[in-house]
Amino acid sequence: MVIGDGILTPSMSVLSAVNGIRIKAPSLHENYTVFIAGVILVGLFALQHFGTRNVGYLFAPILLAWLFCISVIGVYNTIYWNPHVVSALSPYYVYNFFKKAGKDGWSSLGGIVLCITGAEAMFADLGHFSQLSIRIAFTVIVYPCLVLAYMGEAAYLSKHKEDLQKSFYKAIPEVVFWPVFIIATLATMVGSQAIISGTFSVISQCRALKCFPRVKVVHTSNHIHGQIYIPEVNWILMVLCLAVLVGYRDTDTIGNAYGLAVITVMLVTTCLMFLVIVMVWKRNILGALAFVIVFGSVELLYFSACLAKVHKGGWFPLVLSLILLSTMCIWHYGTLKKQAYELNNRVCLDMLLSMGTNLGINRVPGIGLIYSNVATGVPPMFAHFVTNFPAFHRILVFVTVQSLTVPKVPANQRFVISRIGPPEFCLFQCVVRYGYKDQRNDTHDFENHLIETVSEFLRNGNNDGEAFRWETTNQQQSSPSDDVTASSFENVVSSESSKKTVRFRGVGCSKELEDLREARESGLAYMMGSTCVLACDTSSYLKKFAINIVYGFLRQNCRHPAIALGVPHTSLIEVGMVYRV
Repeated sequence: MVIGDGILTPSMSVLSAVNGIRIKAPSLHENYTVFIAGVILVGLFALQHFGTRNVGYLFAPILLAWLFCISVIGVYNTIYWNPHVVSALSPYYVYNFFKKAGKDGWSSLGGIVLCITGAEAMFADLGHFSQLSIRIAFTVIVYPCLVLAYMGEAAYLSKHKEDLQKSFYKAIPEVVFWPVFIIATLATMVGSQAIISGTFSVISQCRALKCFPRVKVVHTSNHIHGQIYIPEVNWILMVLCLAVLVGYRDTDTIGNAYGLAVITVMLVTTCLMFLVIVMVWKRNILGALAFVIVFGSVELLYFSACLAKVHKGGWFPLVLSLILLSTMCIWHYGTLKKQAYELNNRVCLDMLLSMGTNLGINRVPGIGLIYSNVATGVPPMFAHFVTNFPAFHRILVFVTVQSLTVPKVPANQRFVISRIGPPEFCLFQCVVRYGYKDQRNDTHDFENHLIETVSEFLRNGNNDGEAFRWETTNQQQSSPSDDVTASSFENVVSSESSKKTVRFRGVGCSKELEDLREARESGLAYMMGSTCVLACDTSSYLKKFAINIVYGFLRQNCRHPAIALGVPHTSLIEVGMVYRV
């Protein structure tokens, strides 16, 4: 629903702002307003690759000017048309409204909910601002200005009931109409930016949790992690926004879909807050229930009113969310099946060690990084490679990249390395762990950190298979053995042509450290599996459809794992296999 909100918000906001032109030119055909809104939307999405940080300096002046304009106009209309409308702030009129309107009053909640839309996108701003700044801005500036704006509009409507459909622009004084129109259009672009950023954030975290196909995530800021840009998602959102704009052409119909998406997001958020209060904050369960009952009952009232308008455009976010949910579930299901196959078919360590004598395996100079999802043992892909091509690198490191369900992994727990077999085989297992908010290093940094981890592992004498955690810092790690000059081992990271390399220096280095140095100089290669995942012949038609068609289509059209991990194409070895799950 948040992603659906990211499609409907720009379409709804920009079209409603551009429709102000028809106030001054009633004879203007709606095709022209739709075209202008489409041009603005294309420009909005085209600017996304610059990042919020580069264009964000314009946001604050635009929003402040917008809030100042609507609040001043609201005060003017209240004084000029009907000062008694101030009494509407009393809760008595809420009760009186529903008492007189009855069922019509309940039905009108589907339109009233549009007055509070936009609040659900504030979480996206947490990637750019602190919680305190958002609270102060909303309570001190945003909320009072909105109350004054709606109060002035109500005062105008009390004297001009015939202008109900166009009351906002009709209530603007003639002398300031065009400046306010320009500011309104710019403000809708800023408001749309927030929910677009929120959509990027949600998809990025779903991808990290293996619930979304691999996409490219670009961090547009070196200082603020929340500012990201996803090219594929950006252009898909733009196409869907234009489709909604051209298909609906009417802000009332888009508003029905928009309102249902927003109130559903709020209702689901309230339900999930129950888990946060009980499991994260460790508060009383009765307090959590009271929170859900108080806020959830109000939201359910709005939700029921919006459901009554499903046939008037509200079906769109329901269908879209169903498609997205199905895609995420099938991708997650297929990924789990693929990992389960690799775990069930991994090669026993004794079998790998015996392959050297049975197959006459040769060891070539260099370091080989074997990527797989198997955290212990040998992946079936590597065994398949060795049986067909009995040779591999002098030093092998089986690398498993894990995305954990935590925001960030501490630096001292990022790399976990252990030895496979006796020292003379030079086989290592390295588990690299990332949180869903961690920014992954580039290829050269990753190579450096990995080799430094292995060298530190060897220098500390961890030859008994015990896992070793190494903290990535800018300073050289120290240990009690550093006092012995003869056994010192220094890693010097130098930068040349924007590419970092690792150099080894020292006197009296162990044989394994010397082998590691020579292997690093000989070169480094990556090995990954190029798998085709198919359902078994005895599987149900539903499973065959999900795995063979949907999951297969997603795997073929999403980003390649090597590209997602930043593996250089010239150093990549791919091993083809078919997984029957």
